[in-house]
Amino acid sequence: MAAEEPRAKKPKLEPARLSENVLFGMGNPLLDICAVVDKDFLDKYGLKPNDQILAEEKHKELFEELVKKFKVEYHAGGSTQNSVKVAQWMIQSPYKAATFFGCIGKDKFGEILKKKTEEAHVDAHYYEQTEEPTGTCAACITSDNRSLVANLAAANCYKKEKHLDVEKNWKLVERANVYYIAGFFLTVSPESILKVASQASANNKIFTLNLSAPFISQFYKEPMMKVMPYVDILFGNEMTEDIKEIAKKTQALPKVNLKRQRVVVFTQGKDDTIMATENEVKSFPVLISDQSEIVDTNGAGDAFVGGFLSQLVYDRPLTECIRAGHYAASVIIKRSGCTFPEKPDFH
Repeated sequence: MAAEEPRAKKPKLEPARLSENVLFGMGNPLLDICAVVDKDFLDKYGLKPNDQILAEEKHKELFEELVKKFKVEYHAGGSTQNSVKVAQWMIQSPYKAATFFGCIGKDKFGEILKKKTEEAHVDAHYYEQTEEPTGTCAACITSDNRSLVANLAAANCYKKEKHLDVEKNWKLVERANVYYIAGFFLTVSPESILKVASQASANNKIFTLNLSAPFISQFYKEPMMKVMPYVDILFGNEMTEDIKEIAKKTQALPKVNLKRQRVVVFTQGKDDTIMATENEVKSFPVLISDQSEIVDTNGAGDAFVGGFLSQLVYDRPLTECIRAGHYAASVIIKRSGCTFPEKPDFH
């Protein structure tokens, strides 16, 4: 009789046990370097108090100077890595439920990044090369403002044949049931994305992609449309025109794996999240935060995806995935950078 006991209690014993490497992410790994700086520092490098830019020649010294001059905090960053990190935090156990691939340099910042990802319990396997230094993103904070300067460097150097195609790495790809890649990676290795996406479709696994930023759909439309037929869930944010119409049209684009109908999920900051499925377009209000509690909305989109994925790996309903996404985003925006408390409080 005792053996039957756990069965009767089954609903309470949820969540089911996940295996390691059930979630796979691939993207541009950056080491986030955050510091409270002064106006002189911003002026010296021609930075606006509140902005996001890519580093140019004149910003080359900025990263080292930031570390020398100010008290800095390091975090594992980059859009996909942030989402994967948040998903792992929401999942909690087992450690290494999430895998991450990307390219870094063999240098001091690379070592710090490896340590930070390990602390987040993500199973990161980086392609390490010596041509370019590890990608970094400086967050220069002055009062309520953050000026972000990203230097992709090594993140741009990911090579399919040098890393993804290596048997032990590809085995990790095959272990996953859910895949997530931010659109930013289309600028680095579209062939890697296609290899992962077609593998997912062929095995009826879930492949998810993020539109990431307007410049991706504008300037990388061709590689994006090549991947689109494999996309089961498409994320996007802050659309301008008629968002419901765009969601509906995107949902209906041609698809390879017809066993899964495409789902489109668009977040809009503090406005409702829109979800388009085969039959309908629905709105979901976000969790309202007191304006005074909001510290930094930068990682909100990445966090939403991480929360969403953390329920998707359990095959939970899409409404639950959205609820978890909203919860994760509501936690992240009350903190500086894409950081979180030790444990989630999501039920």
